[in-house]
Amino acid sequence: MITSKQRAELRSKANELDTTLMVGKEGVTDALTEEAGRQLEARELIKGKVLESALLSAREVSDQLCEALGAEGIQCVGNKFVIWRRSETLAKKASAPRPKIQVNPVRAGVQKRRAAAKAARDRKNDYFKQAAIEQIRQRRRAELEGEE
Repeated sequence: MITSKQRAELRSKANELDTTLMVGKEGVTDALTEEAGRQLEARELIKGKVLESALLSAREVSDQLCEALGAEGIQCVGNKFVIWRRSETLAKKASAPRPKIQVNPVRAGVQKRRAAAKAARDRKNDYFKQAAIEQIRQRRRAELEGEE
């Protein structure tokens, strides 16, 4: 059993879905039930439509399919219905470890060269900064010696 919040979220996802299951004048047959089972396993959420020639309402079709497949009826509006069932294959795919992100060797090389250039600039700047400080010290020494 799902909560009302989960049902509301599934209804919002179902708005974007195309109708993939059509129920005709024969009603809910074994072939229709099997197809609905395959679609539920592949997508978890399916939208169906009951054609005018069928003698059943969307609610009746939804209830029969849910009972046969162990699914949950999410929504019935007019002649359309939405059903949901948790898919084991999709759950396994979601929990499977994702492959490591491959490093782009070109980008890695560029980043390495930029880091090396920055380090060289920093060394050069430190050298000239120390040289400037040393020159200032020498001038002050010379000024102090000249005053005495």
